[in-house]
Amino acid sequence: MVTLEIMQFVEQNILPRYTQFDRAHSLRHVNSVIAASLKLARQLGADSDMAYVIAAYHDLGMEGPRAIHHITGGKILASDKRLCRWFSPEQINIMRQAVEDHRASASKAPRSIYGRIVAEADRELEPDTIMRRTIEYGIDHYPQLSVEEHLERFMKHIDEKYSERGYIKLWISGSDNEKNLRLMRRIIASPSLLKQHFYRIWGEIKQENKTL
Repeated sequence: MVTLEIMQFVEQNILPRYTQFDRAHSLRHVNSVIAASLKLARQLGADSDMAYVIAAYHDLGMEGPRAIHHITGGKILASDKRLCRWFSPEQINIMRQAVEDHRASASKAPRSIYGRIVAEADRELEPDTIMRRTIEYGIDHYPQLSVEEHLERFMKHIDEKYSERGYIKLWISGSDNEKNLRLMRRIIASPSLLKQHFYRIWGEIKQENKTL
């Protein structure tokens, strides 16, 4: 269980910062990462308070350039002196490293179990979630593109990241992500099926927003 005082602090001071980010890095996403991190922490016998705070801070670096958001996020966590009420300098350093190590394109394994937990939780590999987040990111960051150009970007990104030759890595064996990645790769293996999913989800988002 997460310490109630820590949870209240995060809910009041940290989570609201996610309302300024794009839909792929929104409150919905951070809450999903928190829930998955706590589940993994229980399974692996890790400290729930640490896993919770790491998950809550993991994308705060989106306040700056996306390319280095994992590094910026680690600095934000490490410099937040309010955390010293609950954690030792050694714990804060581990949490900083975990935030730095969560990025999907990282070529090296996370330095601690906490880095593996947040990296795994951040993946959100349920196929519909992957595809919706990819489309939403494109809409938010490339509003000038046509539907066909969004489709082209979507297909390229999905292949580069999630296909058999993609760069995504999993760090905890036996997780739900392994099953979901296999499902996603079956879809990727059929470009026509992947396009069908794109147009279905695009239509759902269009219906939700009425502006696309």
